[in-house]
Amino acid sequence: MLHSKILNLCLLALLSASIPLSQAGQTQRPPLHGQHWVAITGKPLATTSGAMMFQQGGNAVDAAMAMLATTSTMWDVLSWGGETQALIYNPIERRVIGVNALGVAPSGATAAFFREQDMEFPPALGPLSAVTPGTPGGLLTMLAEWGSLSLAQVLAPAIELADGYPIEEDTVRRIRRDQEELKKWPASKALFLYKQDKKGYAGPVAGELFRQKDLAATLRALVAAEADALRAGKSRSEAIYAAYDLFYRGDIAKRFVNAVQAQGGLITLEDLDKWQVHIEEPVSVNYKGIEVYKLTSWVQGPVMLQALNMLENADLNSMGFNSSRYTHTLYQVMNHAFADRDFYYGDPYFPPAEPMQGLLSKAYSKHRFQQIDWNKNNPDVKPGDPYRFQAGKNPYKNLLKKWSTVKKPVTDSSGHTIALNEEQRDKAFRLGTTAIQTADKEGWVVSITPSGGWIPAVVAGDTGIGLSQRMQSFVVEEEDNPYNVVEPGKRPRVTLTPSMALKDGKPFLSFSVQGGDTQDQNSLQFFLNIVEWGMTPQQAVEAPNINSYQMRGSFGAHPSQPGALDLRDDTPQWTRDQLEKMGYELSFKPRTSGPLQAIWFDREHGTMWGAASNYGEDYGIAW
Repeated sequence: MLHSKILNLCLLALLSASIPLSQAGQTQRPPLHGQHWVAITGKPLATTSGAMMFQQGGNAVDAAMAMLATTSTMWDVLSWGGETQALIYNPIERRVIGVNALGVAPSGATAAFFREQDMEFPPALGPLSAVTPGTPGGLLTMLAEWGSLSLAQVLAPAIELADGYPIEEDTVRRIRRDQEELKKWPASKALFLYKQDKKGYAGPVAGELFRQKDLAATLRALVAAEADALRAGKSRSEAIYAAYDLFYRGDIAKRFVNAVQAQGGLITLEDLDKWQVHIEEPVSVNYKGIEVYKLTSWVQGPVMLQALNMLENADLNSMGFNSSRYTHTLYQVMNHAFADRDFYYGDPYFPPAEPMQGLLSKAYSKHRFQQIDWNKNNPDVKPGDPYRFQAGKNPYKNLLKKWSTVKKPVTDSSGHTIALNEEQRDKAFRLGTTAIQTADKEGWVVSITPSGGWIPAVVAGDTGIGLSQRMQSFVVEEEDNPYNVVEPGKRPRVTLTPSMALKDGKPFLSFSVQGGDTQDQNSLQFFLNIVEWGMTPQQAVEAPNINSYQMRGSFGAHPSQPGALDLRDDTPQWTRDQLEKMGYELSFKPRTSGPLQAIWFDREHGTMWGAASNYGEDYGIAW
């Protein structure tokens, strides 16, 4: 009888693991359905700004730029001094375009400089953590090249919010949490901590009108530059680029640089003048007939493409959804892809060229897949040698031989790795971004993951602009990643990674997720949920994820925690037991990904499905 009960339980477990979640019932949030347009981002008010652009006759690019402007104004884990990266499907040219609006290391930001400061990595906070602002240039360039509305129209919601908007509880919590750091910088203190509280808190409370008069003046100056250029007979795009010049070469640039340098930062006027937005060809792989697009080696996005190439060698459906075998497969595949990221990714505009052709070749991925230990976790997966699968020789073979996943493991007296607590892990691996998804009936699709300049940002004087903290994603020692050593004018390899997929040459799926090093892990699983497990977009964003922390983190001290594995609270006990036997250190959470967003294109009915996770502040509107 006992054996019979055990057998029945095992059969039930296998059956429940193999049922596609598309058959598993209702979602906590309803899916969005739109015929004309869809807009989704990290704040409800910001999503409304996108809807306003659509109602004025704008396209998906106009809407996305309004949403980028308003999220930057609302400090949705970014501000106007941060960085932006985007994928845009252009229906006129029928292709996906990459937009690189990541700032660069300023003059004087050399590896020797940080060594002299006794820093193992560039700092996570303060003026020395700042790369040049990228979001304003990215917004203005995308609007000029592919939008249809004026800058005045697109910035109007952001200006209204800068004049005063009812601040949310989430932002208030971050101000309260980081008030001691904010007190260090005069303009930050004046902006966020402007009153006294008997309990020691001097910032705003939820629902209070939060006013940013300096930022409002900066945004109005950009609109005025556009108006002046139009009066002088300039075209629409030329007028928008006049605002670009004001920010990066004019009065705003001068006041910004003076404020940064007065607080000990390195950014110069020449740094702003020389910086530029790059319009790029993204990289892609074909996964079972679907072309999946990512930005290239200056972000972590290609790890998802490499993981998909590796997973083509596996029979995922036979494993059962989120079974121990499926989890082990995903974890090991991601470990191999992230080990390659940690050694080979960097700014493609600086030599030597990253070996992206080899990294994304099917042959290399098959070779890496064959290296997986199917019985237990390998705590020290090393980078491979993709140069064997492309032209050229590996210039860093000597460094590759000495490389280890864990540079300085933190262990207890027994030699066991000390686990970071949840707060430490979130800071080390999950430093936030927001996400923006828009699409319209004309065929424009936009996927953006902007970030940088989050609270507690240093505010650049009377410009109202918070500085980026992205310098911390560089390394100082060549042995850590020879392609990503800090250097003036260079972009750090960042975590920010929008995603897009085409099927039969037409948009199939556009998606993104908030987070840091977990972004492409969560995006990978979301994509598989749709393609392999038959879920609807809303089911896919609400489904449980797993997270690995075995890669080297991209923030702070760049820690690694081999074998650490996040699972959702409802993971069955038998799955937990099997994973522990494989050498994993398990932790459990009610939520195992940052909020996910997606738009799926229903070709059969000519409509669009929108999805946003059932937690966080992400919000979508469709029509």
